[in-house]
Amino acid sequence: MRFIQNNLFGFLLLWGFLFFGLQATSPTLAAEDNLTTHIGTMAAANFTALSKQIEALAATGDPRVVPILEALAKGRLFFRKSDKKVVFATKVKRRYKLSDPLSGDTLGEVKKSKVKKIRVNNKLRRQIRTVLGGLTLLSPDPKVRLKAAEAIFKSGDATALPALEAAIVQELDTDIRAVLRQARAVAVLKSDRPDEDKKAALTILEARGDRDALSVVTAVARTSTGDLKAIADRTVTTIQETLELWNIVQNIWYGLSLGSVLLLAAIGLAITFGVMGVINMAHGEMVMIGAYTTFVVQDIIRTSAPELFDYSLAIALPLAFLVAGGVGVAIERGVIRFLYGRPLETLLATWGVSLVLQQTVRTIFGPTNREVGAPDFMSGAFEIGHLTITYNRLWIIVFSLMVMVALMMLLKYTALGLQMRAVTQNRKMAGAMGIRTNWIDAATFGLGSGLAGIAGVALSQIDNVSPNLGQSYIIDSFMVVVFGGVGNLWGTLVGALTLGIANKFLEPFAGAVLAKVFVLIFIILFIQKRPRGLFALKGRAIES
Repeated sequence: MRFIQNNLFGFLLLWGFLFFGLQATSPTLAAEDNLTTHIGTMAAANFTALSKQIEALAATGDPRVVPILEALAKGRLFFRKSDKKVVFATKVKRRYKLSDPLSGDTLGEVKKSKVKKIRVNNKLRRQIRTVLGGLTLLSPDPKVRLKAAEAIFKSGDATALPALEAAIVQELDTDIRAVLRQARAVAVLKSDRPDEDKKAALTILEARGDRDALSVVTAVARTSTGDLKAIADRTVTTIQETLELWNIVQNIWYGLSLGSVLLLAAIGLAITFGVMGVINMAHGEMVMIGAYTTFVVQDIIRTSAPELFDYSLAIALPLAFLVAGGVGVAIERGVIRFLYGRPLETLLATWGVSLVLQQTVRTIFGPTNREVGAPDFMSGAFEIGHLTITYNRLWIIVFSLMVMVALMMLLKYTALGLQMRAVTQNRKMAGAMGIRTNWIDAATFGLGSGLAGIAGVALSQIDNVSPNLGQSYIIDSFMVVVFGGVGNLWGTLVGALTLGIANKFLEPFAGAVLAKVFVLIFIILFIQKRPRGLFALKGRAIES
């Protein structure tokens, strides 16, 4: 008795510590046990029971639930047959590597027969997507919150409304808050909220104005009545008109993109054809040589100096110009100079040269496509309204205009340009004034071929690098040159952009092949009325 009285304070202190300590830790322990229980009962559960466990896990609000549900949706959640323990399983050859879904501790490897997958159907996958959206709406990572809001927008689950409304209040990022409001609008339209709330939701979706919003509003218009239906019908019409307008803008952008590619491929041809009157069927192979030069440069950089990869195109541009230009000069000096004034023989000879170049490339590099990478500054895209603009296409448009300006300055402000223009306008008079017309022909052919090589560098970023690369653009290049006016650079620019935009507007109605056929028919009819093209060049080209 004396012992108890002497140590009463100690007993009281110990009792208070245990009581308050257990009180403080019991919620955590209870939550842990609760989470473990819900996970454990997922083993061998049927779809109905599994749905209830998914809801129960979501109700805990524990962030550790997210990877568990993601694994369940992806078919990576298993249970051991021996003790029904739920585990993560990763296939390693013929065995499975197991880990604990809560702690992440490794649980060793077992044979496939020792575990069984927890299976889900499409309905459960949709439920999991919705639940994950609600769990990640308050994530500290903005990308996770945005992805969760977009997932709820697509699912339109009305049960996510409380989570959405709570997230909207706390969200500080303007763009994410806008997506959250749009997701809430979809959820409201699929809920039993009053019509006034649904009318406000329709206004939000009208402002979004994309195809996802259109599908949601169209469904509302079909199932609603009265004023709500009338407002939904008007919203459908407004969104459709907006999409049609953006579709026109998109076709113009695609047309400009295609036109810039045609400009790069045709601008060198405009020089050689305009000055020399040579129908060079090997011009497409100069484009192909430029593309393969880019591949070789990048291959060397990858193996020797990978830190320079972002500068690979800058290194490839002058090399492609020199290689393709050198090949062009060799073709002019070795073949074409003996065939001036004989267009049919020139056409057949250059066609033969193109076949030789294609086979040479196949022998060296093989017949398969070669991979050419994009530097960081040409990767990715950005959006303007409903228009997606990729950086590689944007840079090619800018680059083609830069090449155009540089070429015009060369022709106007340099001695070589002056002599080329003199030969174009009157070859005999230029020769009489001391201009070596044969060397101007070689320089012109080399310049045109070098420009084609530069075009190959750009085309390697948007097309497959293969021995047949140039054949895809040679006919279109001739059409651009003839339509714009032989030898006229402004005509080449206008012709390339016009044909590019025309192709993109015709393709949705006629298909890619028929669109080209219609463009070709148009050019034939146009040339009947204006044989010298849109911008006729004053003077005369090479004469026989």
